[in-house]
Amino acid sequence: MNLATPAPGTNSQLFVIDPLPRLNPAKDSSVALMQAAQRAGQQIWVCTLQDLSAAERPGAPLAGHGGRVRAQPVTLAPMESSPAGWQVPEPWFLLGEPQQLPLDAFPWVWMRKDPPVDEAYLYATHLLELAERHGVRVLNRPASLRAWNEKLGALRWSHLMAPTLVSSQVDQLAAFATGHGDVVLKPLGGRAGQGVVRSHGGAPGLRALLELVTDQQRLPVMAQAFLPGVTAGDKRILLVDGEPLGAVNRKPMAGEFRSNLAVGGAPEATGLTDAERQICAALAPALQAEGLFFVGIDVIDGRLSEINVTSPTGVREVERLGGIPLADQTIERLLAS
Repeated sequence: MNLATPAPGTNSQLFVIDPLPRLNPAKDSSVALMQAAQRAGQQIWVCTLQDLSAAERPGAPLAGHGGRVRAQPVTLAPMESSPAGWQVPEPWFLLGEPQQLPLDAFPWVWMRKDPPVDEAYLYATHLLELAERHGVRVLNRPASLRAWNEKLGALRWSHLMAPTLVSSQVDQLAAFATGHGDVVLKPLGGRAGQGVVRSHGGAPGLRALLELVTDQQRLPVMAQAFLPGVTAGDKRILLVDGEPLGAVNRKPMAGEFRSNLAVGGAPEATGLTDAERQICAALAPALQAEGLFFVGIDVIDGRLSEINVTSPTGVREVERLGGIPLADQTIERLLAS
């Protein structure tokens, strides 16, 4: 069913996301943010990466405008939380007819497309930068999305991390594993725990594994000393404009060291320790300066692991388990900024 199509106004927000039918509204943080913006009186529009373009407007040179978008307005049904999870009505969204619009028709644009950060993603950040130059606030800032690899970005604060090596050289990685014993190997472009493996300096076939994960020494990987404390959980902390608003602990399933919800980790209610608040405070100035408004950091046993800037998840779990209206607080801070 399609809705009548209004024109975007000063209370409009555009979300660049994966196609709505692919999203799981009971778990998806973008859906939570869209619902919160709608509750705040905002008109919600959606598009995909492929809907972004640059074309001349009548009377305006190509280089002088803020890009274009094929966008659709959407109305989202309310959802209630229960001990079993979020209750999703059917249908949970209604779309209006698509319109070709200037990107600068929207005061705010959320870049919430899930990884991978591939060519299509990177080109989209350049198109969104056109809108940014025309006064549109893009969340998160396109240049920072390009600059911040979610694993390498944390190296700015390597003193807060477990011992870490990034290299494509098998000899270096093997020596690191020998020196630290248990290690975790992470592909730099991975997401949701995909491709993360655990090994040991004395493991048979270690060099063959290192050749595999580095694509025969062509690509660097991140090696980190294994933190046994991960059995108690990997904490996702959500920061809005540098301030932590909520967290969820993700506990690995039996026989697994990865705690990501996408690979079977169980979410638990949690608070923040003093050490975790200190980590957040250390990161805040850089996040604010670089336009990283909505960020999720991962902390294991008091050590910083990753800084997620593309489409951080965890909002639904924080809201349901912690009773914190995190999406509403995020939109409130955005509108007040």
